[in-house]
This record gives sequence, C-alpha cells and structure tokens, in this order.
Amino acid sequence: MKFRSISILVFLLLSSIFIACSDDDDEATIEKPTYDMSGYAKGADVSWLTEMEAAGYKFYDQQGKSMECMTLLRELGMNSIRLRVWVDPDNGWCNKNDLIVKAWRAHQLGMRLLIDFHYSDSWADPGKQNKPVAWSDYSFDELKEAVSNHTVDVLTGLKNLGISPEWVQVGNETGNGMLWNDGKASEHMDQYAALSNAGYDAVKSVFPDSKVIIHLQEGDKKELFNWLFSGLKENQGKWDVIGMSLYPTKENWKEKNDLCLENIEALINQYQTEVMICEVGMPWDEAETCKQFLEDLITRTKEVAQEKCLGVFYWEPQSYKSWNGYTLGAFDESGKPTVTFDAFN
Repeated sequence: MKFRSISILVFLLLSSIFIACSDDDDEATIEKPTYDMSGYAKGADVSWLTEMEAAGYKFYDQQGKSMECMTLLRELGMNSIRLRVWVDPDNGWCNKNDLIVKAWRAHQLGMRLLIDFHYSDSWADPGKQNKPVAWSDYSFDELKEAVSNHTVDVLTGLKNLGISPEWVQVGNETGNGMLWNDGKASEHMDQYAALSNAGYDAVKSVFPDSKVIIHLQEGDKKELFNWLFSGLKENQGKWDVIGMSLYPTKENWKEKNDLCLENIEALINQYQTEVMICEVGMPWDEAETCKQFLEDLITRTKEVAQEKCLGVFYWEPQSYKSWNGYTLGAFDESGKPTVTFDAFN
C-alpha cells in the first residue's frame, strides 16, 4: 500500500510538471529538436527505471549533464519504450500503478509504447512461468478469466489517461507456454493457446488497433519457433506479431544475426506475420562490438520484405554498476551512454 500511494503521488507530480511546462508562455520561442516517432521502432525496455531512481541512480549525457532517462534515450535515437507488468509483486515495482507512472512519462515525450504482460508476480521466462499467487488454485476456466480481467484492468488504466500502446505482449518468452503447468505448451498446447487467446481478446476489447505480440526467447532457434507457432496454429491460436529475444556474445553475434534473419524470413513467409525483436543485449564493456551487432541487425531487419520486421528493443540499457546483478546494459559505470547507442541514432 505504501508503494502504491507513492506511485500515485509521483504520477500526479509528473502530471503537474508537464502541465506547467505546456502552459509556459516562453515555450513557443524555444527551438525543439525533431524526433522520428513513426516507422521502424528503435526502443528500450526501461522497466527498472523507477526503482533505480528511488535507489538514487542518475543518468548523464556524454558531457556529464544530468538528464531524465527517457528524455536522454530519445535524444540518443530511441522512439519507443517497452514496459513489463506483473500481477502482484512483493515490493510493488512493475505492478499496475508503477507501469502507469512510467507509461505516462513515455507518453508525454511522444514515445511509442510496448506493454509486456508476464502473467506472474515476478519474472516469467524460459526457466519459469509461475502463476501469480492469487491465481494458484484457480480452475482452468478461472485462469482464463483471470488473464482476461488482469489484461483489461491494466490497459483500461492506460486508456483512462489517454495512453494507447502500439503493441502488447501476451506473455514473456513463452517458448514453452505460460502459467505452468496448465499452460505448459509441451504438455498442454491447446490450453496454452486458450490462455494466450484470452489475453489477445482482452487486448482487442480495450485497444482494437494495438498489435498483439507472442514473444519467444532465442530468435536464432528456428526449430523452437516452428514448433510453438505450428502448435498454436493447430489450436486456433491468435497473434499479430511474432516477438523474439536475441542475446549474442562477442564471438558469435554474426552467426546469431544470420540465423535470426533466416528465422524471420521463414516465419514471415509461413504465417504472413510481422516480427519484432523485443529484447537484445550484450555486456556494457563490449560496447563497440555491441554497436556492430546492432548496426548489422537493424540494417538487415529494415531490409526485410514489405517492412515486416517492425523494430528492435534493447533490454534495460540504462542499467549500470551491475544493477540487480545485470551487466548487459548500454551505460558505463559513470551513468553515461556507451557507443552502443550510435547504432540507434
């Protein structure tokens, strides 16, 4: 409850700041830079941002000037923000209210939004797809209803503030389904499809024009994507965009990019679908290599036929000083962006 109150207070404070800025008589005389907020998505998942700020982290441009992080990312070439949402996390971070605070900030900057539903109280990924505690004893029908209700509740909170996400993920890295064991794809592909469809239909009920993403890990693993999406298709699974993660090393990024592009082309041809690279990352101290990796990936995905590859999102690039033990950010230890961002600008 304490965190929820703080989140709402922060949201109201941010609202008043933006309103005050818009009413400034001098604003019309200030020459503003222009930003590309359409077409190919060049994005960042910054879901840790409010927690980092609460812990005292600050962010700086190359000249050492302190800047609000999303504003800095926009100046570095980003036009989109991805944000995860958990159902009832222990410490409140990444719950509905925290999501709304961050989404509001991105919206005020004109950034495009991707909302990432984990359908869990914490991390959902290939190694764990745990049900929220409150849903643990639900029947399968109750579980579908909970997915729908949670999705509608969060998205309605955004809609009430005039915020419309361009893309919405129903599940995170669901290479073996979600909400185990009921929705474990290797055991219950039909039930995974039904749960995923419950999320899909819920998104469309609030935002009919938002594109729904089903997101898998290891974008270079063609066989994984073939298995999962053929299984979904056989069980009337619905999606608008296929999402991928791609985390190469300094040694194998060229091979990973080649395989990922082959996979993208094959999926587009087979399903007439669009594709999004929802997560990428590489160690922060290998920034020059990361820049080469991203320049190659962005250039080649932009060339995919009929612009079917929609963009690339870097996962938590603002992380530095091994925040939460994570070392694949794109800021150095002083809180400044590395050359990695040159690939986006």
